[in-house]
Amino acid sequence: MEEFVLDTGNTAWMLASSALVLLMTPGLAFFYGGMVRGKSVLNMMMMSFGAMGLIAPIWFLYGYSGAFGTDIGGIIGNPFEFFGSNNLDDATSFVSAVGLPVLVFIGFQATFAIITVALISGSVADRMKFSSWLVFAAVWVTFVYIPMAHMVWGGGLLGADGITSSIATPIDFAGGTVVHINAGVAGLVLAILLGRRKGFGKEPMRPHNLPFVMLGAALLWFGWFGFNAGSELAADGTAGRAWVNTTAAAAIAMIAWLATEKVRDGHATSLGAASGIVAGLVAITPAAAAVDTVGALAIGIIAGILCALAVGLKYKYGYDDSLDVVGVHLVGGLTGTVLIGLFAHVGDNVNGTWIPDGAMNGLFYGGGVNQLLAQIIVALFAVVFSGVLTFVIGSIIKATMGLRISQDDEVSGIDLVTHGETAYETLGTSRNFGEA
Repeated sequence: MEEFVLDTGNTAWMLASSALVLLMTPGLAFFYGGMVRGKSVLNMMMMSFGAMGLIAPIWFLYGYSGAFGTDIGGIIGNPFEFFGSNNLDDATSFVSAVGLPVLVFIGFQATFAIITVALISGSVADRMKFSSWLVFAAVWVTFVYIPMAHMVWGGGLLGADGITSSIATPIDFAGGTVVHINAGVAGLVLAILLGRRKGFGKEPMRPHNLPFVMLGAALLWFGWFGFNAGSELAADGTAGRAWVNTTAAAAIAMIAWLATEKVRDGHATSLGAASGIVAGLVAITPAAAAVDTVGALAIGIIAGILCALAVGLKYKYGYDDSLDVVGVHLVGGLTGTVLIGLFAHVGDNVNGTWIPDGAMNGLFYGGGVNQLLAQIIVALFAVVFSGVLTFVIGSIIKATMGLRISQDDEVSGIDLVTHGETAYETLGTSRNFGEA
């Protein structure tokens, strides 16, 4: 075995990136917490914090091994190979090649698993049992997230030697399929299994604290630099390309969302600005180092418009995706993943500079349709895989311990009923803050 040489610069960058991504989950708690009514804010935030408490030990015990261990049938790695984050001498040669200790990579990947599970919670606001959420989170990360991470990043069916190998190598730089399509489909399925909130589509269910939403969006944007630029696993020119593209896409997506709101509704809202930022971040995630700046801007504009329009689909089709996980993460993830096939202009780090590689161009850069076909196939596979398994898991929990609190408890407020506390003293006393 080749002697490992520590690269202190890369290691420091990845430790910082891991902390940035971990911060995204409390940021998400603020983002989601502000979007719900005042009687549900603590429960909404607790779902994110509960994911942190559960998923971290699962990942360190068998999650990393299941995602990056020796391949079993193209679906999952050997969950016992590195059980307990041990026996790592021969683990993950591509990490060792950049001078990164495997334990640092394990920690970085743990934060991805945590935020992916937490994202799903936005679809079930106000009405899911907290105990059922915790069981769902543990089972879902085991049977859906870990296999998906292996299939895309661990050498499985959706990687370079997988189902599209005869067409093109699919690109998912930082989690379009693994994180956003995966979580978005799961959110849709879980929302359908739970059913609609009392008064959905008839009563106003306005965000109770828009400053929380804006703060959450800011923390997410900040943390996303670790998410995207950190996925290069090195402090180099490609990480710089991912950083620039992440900023460009998020910024222009916010403007595109606001413009769409202004044309459609006559107002450009703070909620729209925050949602537009997240939509752009979601869409650029798989493409962060696979497109140039023009491509990043195009992806951001398209995602901002499509996601702004998609959040209204729940009223048309009657599914109660409370906080628009489908409209932002599923639609945004699909948008970014598929558009790689049009805008791919993949580069590499050469002497500290990101240099485009013309051999991996998308359709708009003269590369033909192969990359586009590969991206579509992988995206559809992820939708079906996540949808079917989430339905099975959710249905079993629904039939055994139940998914939903009672309607009376929902009306009273899930914070008080489930956690025995309220975010604001006015709740349960003089007025029901945020109910209107």
